[in-house]
Amino acid sequence: MDSEKPAWILKEKIFSEDHMFTRLMGNAIEENLTETYEALYYARDRHAGQSRKTSPFTQEHIPYITHPLMMACHAHAMGIKNDHVLATVLLHDVCEDCGVKPENLPFSEPVRHSVALLTKPENYSGTDAEKKRYYVGISSDSTASIVKALDRCNNVSLMSLAFSREKIISYVEETEEYVYPLLEHIKYGDKIYNDAVFLIKYQLKSTMETIKAFIIKG
Repeated sequence: MDSEKPAWILKEKIFSEDHMFTRLMGNAIEENLTETYEALYYARDRHAGQSRKTSPFTQEHIPYITHPLMMACHAHAMGIKNDHVLATVLLHDVCEDCGVKPENLPFSEPVRHSVALLTKPENYSGTDAEKKRYYVGISSDSTASIVKALDRCNNVSLMSLAFSREKIISYVEETEEYVYPLLEHIKYGDKIYNDAVFLIKYQLKSTMETIKAFIIKG
């Protein structure tokens, strides 16, 4: 019985990017989130034609913009309605993936600064020293910290389906060493995010422990 596989359909696209875009646009207008409104269109334009990585077990095409849109909807639903935070969420991959320099982003200095911290430098190879510098920089900024936590939460929840076993193990180790401390730093350093941190921590840790259990089972 244990060897039988259930006849499930693997779905990696759980929300429509059009519906998420419309939802966020309505929120931005209603709540006067001017940078969030502009970032919606800027991010969609820059990520046009890019696709999200998917597992070999699905035929779905997932536009890349789905990722920042889902993160922004997640943040807003948890009560994070800060214009700079939501704009940074939407723009967090634009520089790294679309060839835009942080200083050239047509947004406020706080948003540019946070996006710059989230953008890995050119020739980044992921050594321990590079990771440490990268995460130390992020931890210096509460906006970058909460966005990185949301990013990891979204990636672990869905993008890990496309990872190899080795990549998943590496992701687990990096999350435990660097991302969990970010959550603790946010919790005690910026209490406005306490509720959001609890929800992110619950989703991230429960997903991580499930992944670890399946890896251990082999």
